[in-house]
Amino acid sequence: MTRHVTSAVLDSPRPRDNAELPGRLARSAATTEGAHLSLADFPGWLAGRDRAHRFEVRRIPFAELDAWSFDPVTGDLGHRTGRFFTVRGLRARAAGAAVGAWQQPVIDQPEVGILGILAKEFDGVLHFLMQAKMEPGNPNLLQLSPTVQATRSNYTRVHQGAPVRFLDHFQRPERVVADTLQSEHGSWFYRKANRNLIVETSGEVEPHDDFCWLTLGQIHALLRRDNLVNMDSRTVLSCLPLPDLAPGALHSDTELLSWITGERARHEVAAELIPLGEVAGWVREEARIRHAHERFFDVVAVSVRAGSREVTSWTQPLFEPRGLGVTAFLTRRIGGVRHYLAQARVEGGFLDTVELGPTVQCVPGNVAHLPPEHRPRFLDTVLRAGPERIRYAAVHAEEGGRFLNAESRYLVVEATAEEAPTAAPEGFRWVTAGQLTSLVRHAHYINVQARTLLACLYAMDTGEEPSC
Repeated sequence: MTRHVTSAVLDSPRPRDNAELPGRLARSAATTEGAHLSLADFPGWLAGRDRAHRFEVRRIPFAELDAWSFDPVTGDLGHRTGRFFTVRGLRARAAGAAVGAWQQPVIDQPEVGILGILAKEFDGVLHFLMQAKMEPGNPNLLQLSPTVQATRSNYTRVHQGAPVRFLDHFQRPERVVADTLQSEHGSWFYRKANRNLIVETSGEVEPHDDFCWLTLGQIHALLRRDNLVNMDSRTVLSCLPLPDLAPGALHSDTELLSWITGERARHEVAAELIPLGEVAGWVREEARIRHAHERFFDVVAVSVRAGSREVTSWTQPLFEPRGLGVTAFLTRRIGGVRHYLAQARVEGGFLDTVELGPTVQCVPGNVAHLPPEHRPRFLDTVLRAGPERIRYAAVHAEEGGRFLNAESRYLVVEATAEEAPTAAPEGFRWVTAGQLTSLVRHAHYINVQARTLLACLYAMDTGEEPSC
């Protein structure tokens, strides 16, 4: 009899969506004073975590790397265990691109990591468990990270360090809010993806000094500050199924998907890994690997001490970009609905040729030598925008575990119809925040820079809803 009842319950159809979740998320987004920590007290809490641990990062020559070395045959820079990641070479060709063929160092990290945020309701409002986490590449070292931010090598303890705290909530989730594979930086990683997870628990969660519960409204307020919410938090937050308040869009969802499929079909991209020692146009020195024309990025080595990490000291390679990036959405109201101009981005490390990116995504210094027709479209529109047209602006660091001082100025810029017409040029489409939110529920549609901006759309301090 018990087996029959259990089978009947399992066979009963259930709603395909959690109808209550969007309202609960909206309530959390509207709550700027949490049950555990106020916004006014947050800076003191973060400063206290900084004082509580010893953090130190110093540059070293490659010869001082411990457990890392250059392969004598291929020149690849890897860890003695074969785990974590390896710096290899990439050879890429992209028909129709401003630069049709190139070679570069790239990070090969085939394992899928976990980026997870734990949610729990307090006083009727969803709160999210965030961590003050040190990463060696962060400009200010300590930033707000997800509850769990770990590669497979880390959470399987290849480094023989302490267990990853709260990992069990994501390996055996009680209630899934969002769960999707998302790409990493396609310009620096080769086909890298992480599992982006948000799970809710009703049980007790053991407190820890390096973790704090914040409402979505508090996190949105912190996203308006420079270098505070780290990249991994931003990409996970972008996956939240926030309610769509827009009455429609310039292009239907079917039309948008058809356009993306067409962009993937028309771009011919060939990318393959090659030995690092064979990469043309790059020079290996004692303490860095650099481009022959001093552009793009360097590969460097660092020694790290971090009292709050599972392993308290280590050495590793990092990629260090040259210059501050500019990452921006142009925005307009079209038919009364707020839209954002997305670009079909081709990057050598993407798994599926094209992902939607921001209108502009580049380091201006890296393209200054190009003729005007080969400079990124709309870059000048973004750069000359006055403060009255900037709806969102903050400097955010990229992934601090692999990139050193990699920062970009993230912007949402109001455009005129003359600057950015409704009939978008080839390779661009107007989309709503709701359409981006729908696409990000699936893998390999929205790149990591656009996911940061999607998370930031809800943090815009303009008094205007982002139509979602």
